[in-house]
Amino acid sequence: MAQLSPFRLPDTPARTDLVAKYFRALGDPTRLRILELLRAEGELSAGELTRRLAQPQPRVSNHLACLRWCGFVDTRRDHRVIYYRLADDRVAAMLELAHGLLARNADHVAACCRIPEA
Repeated sequence: MAQLSPFRLPDTPARTDLVAKYFRALGDPTRLRILELLRAEGELSAGELTRRLAQPQPRVSNHLACLRWCGFVDTRRDHRVIYYRLADDRVAAMLELAHGLLARNADHVAACCRIPEA
């Protein structure tokens, strides 16, 4: 059966395939910066995110689409302006947990040669 999503997995993916794909969405520094901004601010327009990230609007839009598709962010439309916010409090909790775990291992992660750069 053809898949409609832009992400390709086996027709019957294992649960670990799905979790790995889910975490891959967090593997991009720009997407993490978006989530951190939304965690700090609560809600920001697409234009405000583009300004704060100092990146081209199409690139930011692609990252936002990925985050929305995977369920990390939700949107609200106010006339022509689209606002983004974290989709679930657990996203903020996951970010906090990651920061906490990283606190003890930041030097090791920075020096790791087995995790490819984005």
